[in-house]
Amino acid sequence: MKFESSHFYESVRSKSVFLKLLMMICSLPFLLGTGNNSDPVSDLQALFEDYHEHSLITNPLFATSQGDHRFNDRLPDSGLDAIEEQYRESIRFLERLHSIPRQELDRDDQINYDIFELQLNNAIDAFNRNDHLLPLNGWWDYHAAFADLTNRVPLNTVSDYENYLERLRGFREYNSGYIERMRKGLETEWVRPQSVFDDYVASVEAHVVNDVTESLLFEPFQNFPTAFNENERNRLINEAVEILESVVIPEYARLRTFLREEYIPGSSESTGISGLDGGEKYYEYLVQLHTTMDVTAHEVHQTGLDEVKRIREEMMEIVEETGFGDDFGAFVNFLRTDEQFYAETPEELLYYTAYVLKKIDGQLPVLFQTLPRLPYGIRPIPDYLAPRTTTAYYSRGAADGTRAGFYAVNTYDLSSRPLYEVEALSLHEAVPGHHLQIALQQELINLPDFRQAANFTAFTEGWALYAERLGLDVGFYDDPYSNFGRLSYEMWRALRLVVDTGIHAFGWNREEAIDYMAENSSLSLHNIRTEVNRYIFWPGQALGYKMGEIKIRELRKRTEEALGNDFDIREFHDTVLLNGSIPMQVLEENIEQYIKQRM
Repeated sequence: MKFESSHFYESVRSKSVFLKLLMMICSLPFLLGTGNNSDPVSDLQALFEDYHEHSLITNPLFATSQGDHRFNDRLPDSGLDAIEEQYRESIRFLERLHSIPRQELDRDDQINYDIFELQLNNAIDAFNRNDHLLPLNGWWDYHAAFADLTNRVPLNTVSDYENYLERLRGFREYNSGYIERMRKGLETEWVRPQSVFDDYVASVEAHVVNDVTESLLFEPFQNFPTAFNENERNRLINEAVEILESVVIPEYARLRTFLREEYIPGSSESTGISGLDGGEKYYEYLVQLHTTMDVTAHEVHQTGLDEVKRIREEMMEIVEETGFGDDFGAFVNFLRTDEQFYAETPEELLYYTAYVLKKIDGQLPVLFQTLPRLPYGIRPIPDYLAPRTTTAYYSRGAADGTRAGFYAVNTYDLSSRPLYEVEALSLHEAVPGHHLQIALQQELINLPDFRQAANFTAFTEGWALYAERLGLDVGFYDDPYSNFGRLSYEMWRALRLVVDTGIHAFGWNREEAIDYMAENSSLSLHNIRTEVNRYIFWPGQALGYKMGEIKIRELRKRTEEALGNDFDIREFHDTVLLNGSIPMQVLEENIEQYIKQRM
């Protein structure tokens, strides 16, 4: 059924009515039942298709990123009612899944079944633990992602611009939904800690501009496609000015006021999430969510301590090699202060990063049989985010291939961006790390749609950390300083295991966490403070990196020992990557099956 008639469209112009109608249609197969002659494989496929359609309908931004442009004029419903309805839908999808006999499916579909079940259970658990009342995590929060809308939507035709304007107009309701959830969090004392909000409001303040032409969201109206005529340009500019002045900028101002006058004064005095009522159980959930392993915070903490000790010993070998004896502090001070290790301009940092990326591009066929078609680019992190965000991040490209992936580099405060870390950082964020893995996953036609967009932290971030080490296999880190940079980045992720659990399970305060990281790494103090704020703001997420990487390295070692001279690193990487992002248990089963087939 298509919804192209203008009469029909106008009759359901209200977003809530429109979405509910589509959701009812999406649910018809479930409501009608599968019949007496149902086939488990067909039923499972239909379930996955209905779930994917539901995901597109309820999250129009996700739909756009997947190349589905039916809802390009819409934003998700972000309020409490919508979140509660999503919770009920998850329960209904889970009940429908359990009506399908798993034992009658082949192994591939059993894996699909299990991953789908895990994702639904995670969504249900998240709601029951009031995760939705903590919508801010300090990392691409909704207001920052919205300000980046021009990089996330098509802007090629007049219709694209009109859809973009509709999304700008929808920001009032979108913003209201998030504020509603945070107010509910204040009522229930389920809030983020006050200690991380020192510079947070600046990321909102940057969008409260006096001149609309200074807004990032106005940029498309300063550089139209050449096919637009003058009347179209003038009309679109006038609409943009009106919407930005009457809706978008006032809404950013409203969010700023809400944060300053309500949320931050009412935020928690506890640094760790366990200090909140129910926080200890919530953190246990987050540990297992982000590691996809049946482990406790205590076990993760000990793993971190063991890894810190091992990596420190390797770092000390380099300290001695470079003439500093056993004086780790002196060597780190040398790295933090010597001008040879730092770019003088943002352009120099970006050029050096680009050089490193081209070097690794040429080595990818040595390591991989299957590479993604989608290219990637690099760009600086926006000024409004740079002071309070991490060293770099990756933004995935569009699933339909219309937008490349991007590796964003932080060029703020160049004295905290040492060049000896660029190799490890670039291999992590671009190739063979995030871009290679995520773009390849988006192109896997053998997976159900829901799995092409799956993101298990331990797999995605574990792979990217493992990818840093792959540089050793192809001649990178050929001087002691870049190799120390690699070890420093590995140490950084090991420290996360200790610090994240220390804060949220063992009662550490912010300064204890900062001191521990400063004593055991060469990271700049600016980066350390930013990172500690991140762990406080976003409990558990940082655990996935090292825990996932340890598992992937363990599985590679197991495969090398089992196959001996028959070990093929390119085949091994295909086995890891060509099922997309998966829980660690599923990855282990896949590797065991691969070993049996090759022996």
